[in-house]
Amino acid sequence: MFNALRAACLGLALLGADAAAADVPVRTHVDDVAHAIEANYFDAVRGKQIASGLRGAASSGAFDKLTDDRDLATTLTDRLKPIDRHFAVTWSPDAAPQPRARERRGPPQDDPQRRSNYGIRRVEVQPGNIGYIDLRAFADFEFGKPDQPARQAIEAALQLVSAADALIIDLRNNGGGSPAMVGYLSSAFTPKGADIYNTFHYRDGTASEAPTDWYAKPRLDTPLYVLINARTGSAAEAFAYTMKNAGRATVVGEASAGAANPGDFVDAGHGFRVFVSTGSPVNPISKKNWEGDGVAPDVAVASAAAFDAAKALALESVLKQDRPESGKTDARWALEALRAEAAPPTGVRLEDYVGSYGALLVGQDDGHLFLRRGRRPPTMLQPLGNDVFAAVAESGTRVEFERGGDHRVAAFEMKSSDGLSSRHRRDE
Repeated sequence: MFNALRAACLGLALLGADAAAADVPVRTHVDDVAHAIEANYFDAVRGKQIASGLRGAASSGAFDKLTDDRDLATTLTDRLKPIDRHFAVTWSPDAAPQPRARERRGPPQDDPQRRSNYGIRRVEVQPGNIGYIDLRAFADFEFGKPDQPARQAIEAALQLVSAADALIIDLRNNGGGSPAMVGYLSSAFTPKGADIYNTFHYRDGTASEAPTDWYAKPRLDTPLYVLINARTGSAAEAFAYTMKNAGRATVVGEASAGAANPGDFVDAGHGFRVFVSTGSPVNPISKKNWEGDGVAPDVAVASAAAFDAAKALALESVLKQDRPESGKTDARWALEALRAEAAPPTGVRLEDYVGSYGALLVGQDDGHLFLRRGRRPPTMLQPLGNDVFAAVAESGTRVEFERGGDHRVAAFEMKSSDGLSSRHRRDE
């Protein structure tokens, strides 16, 4: 009798334990995330496998100690990321129901793309006539509508550097964005209709990244350099990968993030959302993509050194072009200044040059030489060696000091890359 009662109690306890395990909320949340992946992942078979792995881990209690939904979201993201770099799970309190459009009050919502200037952080022309575009996102727009702000913004950026002899596009902190912008920007440097664009494979078909509107005046011969690092992801990687495989650009920096497969967030309920890759690109040249491995740079350098490395390559390319000598002089001087900055000449005694030269003053401040005229801001001088200095803020200007028979500095000649010059004698 006692043994039978004991067995019955043990059985009830086990049933209770099973029921308690089934009631663990975290397991329900994991199952919801797994379902979102299983229903939407571009590879249905792989999606089912990923979902099964999550459910198995949940059943074994792998997530039971995560009582904070935010911790669960982070843990699931860390678990899924190695499988597909786009996977991400987020959690936020369930938002209150939004009123229907006609019931909304207040000012219209601001466009986040506008607030970030459509991803365009900086556009300028560097010394030696090297164009530079710092692009932090690939803003979205629809083809067939040329007046859309994102399209107009990138066209304006390209116009500002349209006279540059070479171009650097900096994607080192660009997390991606719109395939439409990838296709359109690519068409600014490649022949119309070129078979270079990725084709995305979805569960229900395919789609090309090729634009339906093409950039009107592509620059087919302008040397192009694309900067990348481990923060370069998704659409930004697509642009670098396309340009690299087409042989149209030199990619400089570090391997990119390796997030090739595009997708979107899927509501998994109870405040959870999961970013699921719904497609996967295939490049017509490489016959594959960059998922996991990232885009490999043609010139591998540390991220912080990528700009200077690309700039040196761009200046070298300009010197090889068939251009007027004045343009080559400007590029040559800029390249020499860049190299001197990286490896300053030794044995330069700045005090040798300090003094008054008529209306001009050469002074020294905190280990740097400067040139000043009256109340004008000083021009910093960078030593190049052999009594020659580059004007830091004026790339087309040099200062060449002359020494007398006693080896003391007696004068300097200020030269510009267009051939003009002026000589200034040192006051006695």
